[in-house]
Amino acid sequence: MVLIAKETIEQQANRLLEESIIYYNSSPVGAVAATDSEREALNYDQCFIRDFIPAALVFIIQGKTEIVYNFLIETVSLQKQKRRIDCYQPPTGLMPASFKVESQGDNQYLHADFGDKAIGRVTPIDSCLWWIILLRAYVKATKDESLAKSDSFQEALTFILEICLGPQFEMTPTLLVPDGACMIDRPMGLSGHPLEIQSLFYFALRAAREMLQKTTDGQVLIEKINNRLGSVVCHLRDYYWLDLKKLNQIHRYQVEQFGESVVNKFNIYPESIPYWLTEWMPDQGGYLAGNLGPGKMDFRFFALGNLVSIMGSLTTDQQSQNILTLIENRWSNLVSQMPMKLCYPAIEGLTWKIITGCDPKNTPWSYHNGGSWPVLLWMMMAACQKMGREDLADRAMTIAEIRLMSDEWPEYYDGKNGRLIGKSSRKFQTWTIAGWLLAKLLRENPHCLNYVCFEKDTEAIACTI
Repeated sequence: MVLIAKETIEQQANRLLEESIIYYNSSPVGAVAATDSEREALNYDQCFIRDFIPAALVFIIQGKTEIVYNFLIETVSLQKQKRRIDCYQPPTGLMPASFKVESQGDNQYLHADFGDKAIGRVTPIDSCLWWIILLRAYVKATKDESLAKSDSFQEALTFILEICLGPQFEMTPTLLVPDGACMIDRPMGLSGHPLEIQSLFYFALRAAREMLQKTTDGQVLIEKINNRLGSVVCHLRDYYWLDLKKLNQIHRYQVEQFGESVVNKFNIYPESIPYWLTEWMPDQGGYLAGNLGPGKMDFRFFALGNLVSIMGSLTTDQQSQNILTLIENRWSNLVSQMPMKLCYPAIEGLTWKIITGCDPKNTPWSYHNGGSWPVLLWMMMAACQKMGREDLADRAMTIAEIRLMSDEWPEYYDGKNGRLIGKSSRKFQTWTIAGWLLAKLLRENPHCLNYVCFEKDTEAIACTI
């Protein structure tokens, strides 16, 4: 009798990741979003830029850089494609949300989606930002600067920066975007200046600055970046920050004030502070709010934006520690039975109906609306390692490892405690698999942390508020 050894979780994760790889003209070029054979593919058989990031980082750390090189090359060529959507020609700098390998006779070609085919026709703003972040990680890992310095890639960086740093009808340094422009790509009340985009924007600007050539045009862009970075960091650290002290200040705000020196510059009404927050905010800890605009503050906690803010040093060291302290103090809400909540709390009742348009996928405590996403494990690990709080990340990893393999690597989990596999969740979700693997690899290879993190910025022009 021959006994067949069972796969370990690491062996299975590596095998599934290899099986997810997409080949284009016999070369690896990306990975499908999911390989769940039980559900309709829809667009899960495509390679999404945001979804591929953790997989690409795993491949980089494992030394399998060919697939990342090919991915970067092909997405640059897709970026430069001329296209018209409903008689309108979008700017050239946009990166696609996803692409798929198609065949015509004996020839293959890449068919890209720039949001023109997406559910709700959402615009993938974060694709451009994640692409820059991945390019920097590739350069840091391989020590090969020739790709980033090539004319094609310098042009690609310039296209993106021209969109991000160009003139706009806006009086704040943050990036103004429509709803659905990031990982939360369905209506969730994120139009305006959502934290996820701002944290990625800040990170991408710093990454681009490292890779821009010091030519005349490149130097002009670097100066623009330095001007913007200083303003963005001051704006986010001051106006977005929430802790018990700041909550008390907002509670006593004077409103309807005019002038340059007023404290309540965005005219936030104290009555808008939700009751749940007055009970939930711990004595120790804090976080960056989800959104801020004229007369509006989104008090929800958004995990990705806060974790990336730590990774990129958008927050101060003290603020970074306070975010992790808040996660620890509100562990049962934010981590519980499966790391971790994409946002907290869920919106419910009439508010849910109005904001989501009665979205049946974003019901309370499901999907984007308070669902739990294992892919966030790698960002939690990176943020915790950066701040010397590996104990928190290890605790989260232990929780995840109990279920991920037996649950067949779901996209997300439902419920306040994350105990239920998501009702519409695809299994064998590639970024769930890669997210766990990447967290493990970062833990075992702390020297790789600099691929996905920044220390304090010393170049940007300081700004005072």
